[in-house]
Amino acid sequence: MGPTLSEVNDSPAVPSGALPAGLRAELIAFRRDLSRRPATGRPDSHDAEAAAAAVLARLEQDGLRPRVLPGGTGIVCDIGATDPACPRLALHSDIDAVLLGAALALAALEREGRLPRPVRLILQPTDEATPGGALGAIEAEVLEGVGRILAVHGDLDTDAGRIGLRQGPITAAVGRLVLKLDGAGGHSARPHLTTDLVMATAKMATELPAVLARRMDPRSGVRVVWDRIEAGHACNVIPQHAELEGTVRCLDLAAWNDAPDLVHEVIDQVAGMYRAKCEIRYQRVVPPVVNEVESTELLREAITLSRGAHAVEDTGQSLGCADFAWYLEHVPGALARLGLRPADGPARHGVHPGESQDAEDPVVIGAELLAGAALLV
Repeated sequence: MGPTLSEVNDSPAVPSGALPAGLRAELIAFRRDLSRRPATGRPDSHDAEAAAAAVLARLEQDGLRPRVLPGGTGIVCDIGATDPACPRLALHSDIDAVLLGAALALAALEREGRLPRPVRLILQPTDEATPGGALGAIEAEVLEGVGRILAVHGDLDTDAGRIGLRQGPITAAVGRLVLKLDGAGGHSARPHLTTDLVMATAKMATELPAVLARRMDPRSGVRVVWDRIEAGHACNVIPQHAELEGTVRCLDLAAWNDAPDLVHEVIDQVAGMYRAKCEIRYQRVVPPVVNEVESTELLREAITLSRGAHAVEDTGQSLGCADFAWYLEHVPGALARLGLRPADGPARHGVHPGESQDAEDPVVIGAELLAGAALLV
């Protein structure tokens, strides 16, 4: 590992990752501007195309040469000359202004000859969707020449001004499950002559979570949560079609690998009891994010020496997911949680962190965390 941040700060030749006041103000204004541009279908999110265009224009204005990824909303930007003896450090965030701030700070250092190693910034397309844009970015070779990747994602369960860190798994593995049941419908006065799909659907919704809880190691934290159930349109007619849709979440990779076979087994058995035909679509969305120890401690050192030990907190493994996990299938790295919750405010579960209207001072902290970590590698 390279110099510590304390050594960096004490050296007249190598600066810290602190952002100048002008850049801090610019990032906050940039973030506010994006928040005023609602996206079609999601009024609480900013327009991905507008955000990408704004980031692209600002990077080019700074003299950098960003490359647009397939799809038009992702950007990759290299800072520093390629050196075969020194793999690039990749930086990523789900908040555009965080990554922009880190890029501008590191580009200024590179122009002064004070960037210790080449860096790559990855603004990923479709960060909050599933399965997300990481796989497409990897196909576009964003990890070529990269030796390590660090990320910071906004988190509404962590207080603003703090960074949550954890060695090992920090998110869950997630699968998406869609069931389509078909059978003979009929009048509710003669259910024995039909395939009672409403009853079959209800049993499916309750039996699958119950059986998985008994058949799989409880330490694996397997959870089935149904998000959509549809069956029938009249009170006295048994329908011919029903659907269920939900997620299967696991805390460990082994359970994620074992779950599909057991899910198919249980569904087939329940459907057979009611003579229902069932089409099963099980999509393995994303594995868990497993933070490498060295990368996690690199982030810890950067924020500790920049903001103090009080700015770091241990964070638990969540049942949420992040397709940042796919990057870690190829290179070591770690993901940090950037606190977005006001210190005296409640957690707002279910809100996408990248869409928070409060991510202003945290934007600066996130940018300084990534820039500072880049100086330690």
